[in-house]
Amino acid sequence: MVLLHVLFEHAVGYALLALKEVEEISLLLPQVEECVLNLGKFHNIVRLVAFSPFSSSQVALENANAVSEGVVHEDLRLLLETYLPSKKKKVLLGVGDPKIGAAIQEELGYNCQTGGVIAEILRGVRLHFHNLVKGLTDLSACKAQLGLGHSYSRAKVKFNVNRVDNMIIQSISLLDQLDKDINTFSMRVREWYGYHFPELVKIINDNATYCRIAQFIGDRKELNEEKLEKLEELTMDGAKAKAILDASRSSMGMDISAIDLINIESFSSRVVSLSEYRQSLHTYLRSKMSQVAPSLSALIGEAVGARLIAHAGSLTNLAKYPASTVQILGAEKALFRALKTRGNTPKYGLIFHSTFIGRAAAKNKGRISRYLANKCSIASRIDCFSEVPTSVFGEKLREQVEERLSFYETGEIPRKNLDVMKEAMVQAEEAAAEITRKLEKQEKKRLKKEKKRLAALAMASPENSSSTPEENEETHEKPKKKKKQKPQEAPQENGMEEPEPSVSFSKPKKKKAFSKEELVSSDLEEIAGGSPSPLKRKKQPKEVANEPEEATSLPVPKKKRKFSSKEEPVSSGPEEAASSKSSAKKKKKLKKASQD
Repeated sequence: MVLLHVLFEHAVGYALLALKEVEEISLLLPQVEECVLNLGKFHNIVRLVAFSPFSSSQVALENANAVSEGVVHEDLRLLLETYLPSKKKKVLLGVGDPKIGAAIQEELGYNCQTGGVIAEILRGVRLHFHNLVKGLTDLSACKAQLGLGHSYSRAKVKFNVNRVDNMIIQSISLLDQLDKDINTFSMRVREWYGYHFPELVKIINDNATYCRIAQFIGDRKELNEEKLEKLEELTMDGAKAKAILDASRSSMGMDISAIDLINIESFSSRVVSLSEYRQSLHTYLRSKMSQVAPSLSALIGEAVGARLIAHAGSLTNLAKYPASTVQILGAEKALFRALKTRGNTPKYGLIFHSTFIGRAAAKNKGRISRYLANKCSIASRIDCFSEVPTSVFGEKLREQVEERLSFYETGEIPRKNLDVMKEAMVQAEEAAAEITRKLEKQEKKRLKKEKKRLAALAMASPENSSSTPEENEETHEKPKKKKKQKPQEAPQENGMEEPEPSVSFSKPKKKKAFSKEELVSSDLEEIAGGSPSPLKRKKQPKEVANEPEEATSLPVPKKKRKFSSKEEPVSSGPEEAASSKSSAKKKKKLKKASQD
């Protein structure tokens, strides 16, 4: 008998359920649909075998992404291998998504089924899931679903911050709107100020320059030779400045009041500020296009490339379009009208604003537009799917379009696409390596600045400030200790005893020869505890110097080893050798004195 299990994926974890009365369920599908809504009847059909909760929201997001892509996650693999029977042929697993079912069947070997009864059972599990799992409430299940839904959607729309094409779409739309508004407002200024100074319209053609001059002149009667230099700076032409000065003296315009001039000047200043903002927005658009679509902007220009991206909706959508669609993008109305009336379809859409089509002859406009649309499609795909954006491919594609244009005019055969792309690949690799090197340098600089900032914060913290005096005292004390230990370290390395700093290693002087009677008498006096003899007084400084040596040295055993003539005892220094000889002489003298 085949055992039927059902896998249910929830925001809180995976659930594995077993079905009772499999044969009845397979035969009586309408009854199953009725039993789904009743919790008591549903419990008689479905039994929870295992529940594997997610440890965190991040793990839940990983599992949700794996299920949506049809990949068996490690958590799901562990659950199925643990709780499903080992005999895989006797198990039938019901899943909701055919992609994950195919992946489970391929990797784990379980037979999977979707649709039919499984869909009805999963509907009932979804309805009564908080009753099937102990400790799970309806509110907590809803919260988990909401949180996972938000994080899953956020991950789907999350792209590289530097390569977001939404900013390009908004900026080109604003740029087009500003062009319309500035044109309308400039015409309003021309009409308004034209009542007072009508001759200025014919002299100055540029709208922004006209508004600046109208703001500067004000009342034309006040214009004189002193303002001529400033007028030349605004017009960038001495002849025009002189013509404006002459026209102001013989103008046929009406006189104007002060309040009207104030309003005209304020409105002119607004138009001038709008035109300046338009320039800054255009600079911003160029920088964004060089980051997001460098090849497309190098091929067709920033403005036309941005309009293509905005019309397509995104750079990804533009990359998915074929070249025939890119060619007529922006001319949809004319295309559908031509299809309806069975007339000629349009040859170009937004790419008409490119300089290539304007430079081509009338008979070659359609051919060059088709070729240019082909290259635009290639450039958009390179920009969309390349990891490191470079403008190398766009420049090479632009060269190809230039060669094709010259081929139409002069007949000069252009280079093959294969040769051009090989050159572009070599240059693109070099450019990508250079860009990655620059990015690594910037990252290193940023990390260094971060470390310096953290170190400064650590030094400025109150805990470190309170502990710094103690650390300074320790650092001052350490060198003193090292100075005392320096003379002790050298002899230890050579295996010698540690002499005190006062001990000098100079050669011992030769002792004076005394008579035997004097030596014996001095030894007897020393044993008796009397006052030392004058001979002893002379030797006293040496004994005082040697006392620390004896204190630091190890005690010598009583029985000494007899050395042969070949072997000689190893002495630790010249002074020890001298002291050992003198002690041997003293012992011999004491023995003779005791015998006498």
